[in-house]
Amino acid sequence: MISLDQWRALVAVVDAGGYAQASARLHKSQSAVTYAVQKLESRLGVKAFEIRGRKAVLTPTGELLVRRARALLEEAGALERIGRTLSAGWEAEIGIAAEIVFPSALLLQCLARFGAESPHTRIEVIESVLGGTPEALVRRQADLAISGMVPPGFLGDSLMRLRFLLVAHRDHALHRLGRKLSLQDLRAHRQLIVRESSGARATRPTVEATQRWTVSHMATSLEAVRTGHGYAWMPEERIRDDLAQGTLKPLLLREGAERYVELYLIFADPDAAGPGTRRLAEIIREQAALERARTQSFPRSLSPRG
Repeated sequence: MISLDQWRALVAVVDAGGYAQASARLHKSQSAVTYAVQKLESRLGVKAFEIRGRKAVLTPTGELLVRRARALLEEAGALERIGRTLSAGWEAEIGIAAEIVFPSALLLQCLARFGAESPHTRIEVIESVLGGTPEALVRRQADLAISGMVPPGFLGDSLMRLRFLLVAHRDHALHRLGRKLSLQDLRAHRQLIVRESSGARATRPTVEATQRWTVSHMATSLEAVRTGHGYAWMPEERIRDDLAQGTLKPLLLREGAERYVELYLIFADPDAAGPGTRRLAEIIREQAALERARTQSFPRSLSPRG
């Protein structure tokens, strides 16, 4: 009995904060939006809004209708996306949100393989930090994600495990102490952390250091560590050459000298994923498996306890 346009009008009035604002959002006249909501109320025999003073507010019935309308509109949108994908063949564009700790060389290898198979499909890469990756999925900004967190309502396949070390330049004052370090030792020196790319202000610091620099990208943090401005947690893969050359050295801690992060491959919508998205996911899995086999052959002599 109720059209999607009428449900859309109801939700728009609530989200935009009024009929006039909803009409601008929907590119319709205010009278058309008002009529759509009134028609919905009439057909269902309910009141979605009541007037309090000069303001229309949702009734308890209206709140229920809006919640269910949001779910209905989301399902309808997903169905349309599936239909477009099925009719168009391989997608014209694929979005992928990749955690910045995922090896960039590995990501480029995956994209190069995919590009050789589908040269006309455009790829948009969102380089994200922590909460920014799941956020890209929830907001439908990406078709595929490589993330250390699987957000509620999504499923992810384990892709690879990354080892992190707390490192500083070889001439850093902490190395000159000549003993295993305590949390108090770390707090007396500058920590470098990377800001989350979601709405959060920054990655929660692992050490409540009296000095802290917060930057927006790992490359900046790594350069600061290389030039002796502080210490930071870094993925072993990213600093392998620095460790081998002795430029950076792991800090000797009493405990907790290394950490691990599990990365997952997640579809934004498995049912709506087109052949291109699925092929790219397959390539990422294959290249990640090759990378795991390669890194397992490296000796762990660079361990902070070594």
